[in-house]
Amino acid sequence: MATPLELSTDRRGDGRLVLTAVGELDLSNVDVFSSALRDAAAGTDGTPLRVDLSAVEYLDSGAINVLFDHADSIDLVVNPMLLPVLTVSGLTEVVTVKPSPDG
Repeated sequence: MATPLELSTDRRGDGRLVLTAVGELDLSNVDVFSSALRDAAAGTDGTPLRVDLSAVEYLDSGAINVLFDHADSIDLVVNPMLLPVLTVSGLTEVVTVKPSPDG
């Protein structure tokens, strides 16, 4: 059974594309997340895709690997509780990661 995850892609008023995830990212839904990330990144104009993980409270190593796979084409806004694991993984060294202002 897949862990609940909602994904949406929207274009902000300034034209920037944002992929928003709500729920948890784990082995049960990482393929769906990977596909959504790949598709959304293909729709950008060279500007990094904003991946909004503000409403994600858990992500496993599979989800972190997906983010590493797209490190050259994304930036992240994350729930502050994710910052330690993203820092330890080294993702913060290759991707711009900002804590959510709502965090």
